[in-house]
Amino acid sequence: MDRRISLITLGVRDLARARRFYEALGWQPSRSGSEGVAFYQAGGMVLALFGWDALAADVGLPADGSGFRGISLAQNQPDKDSVDRVLAEAVAAGATLVKAAHDVFWGGYTGYFADPDGHLWEIAWNPFWPLAGDGSIRLPD
Repeated sequence: MDRRISLITLGVRDLARARRFYEALGWQPSRSGSEGVAFYQAGGMVLALFGWDALAADVGLPADGSGFRGISLAQNQPDKDSVDRVLAEAVAAGATLVKAAHDVFWGGYTGYFADPDGHLWEIAWNPFWPLAGDGSIRLPD
């Protein structure tokens, strides 16, 4: 697995309030966002704000905090095969597969693993966000 993070998603209890907060700090929202999610360019990474319950449901864990902590780290891959390979590498290294890779409603392919401390990682292929040669992503303006 490469030593990089593509996307940090914060589960938030009130998306409108969180958007107002980050935008008050000068974060500029990307047009890639929608009513249910906000994306912000953060150097070569992306910060996402996503509803707490919706993010828990996406991972497939209860939202009460016992298994879900309100955050998932993500790494984008150039294709579906790479998603499967990285998930397998993580499991071989001691991770727990939380959600097998699968095609998702927005057109990508994702799966989740938990590291030995339970921190969630999403490994994803997003056909709308091509990767640069160094693995970085740039959101559309």
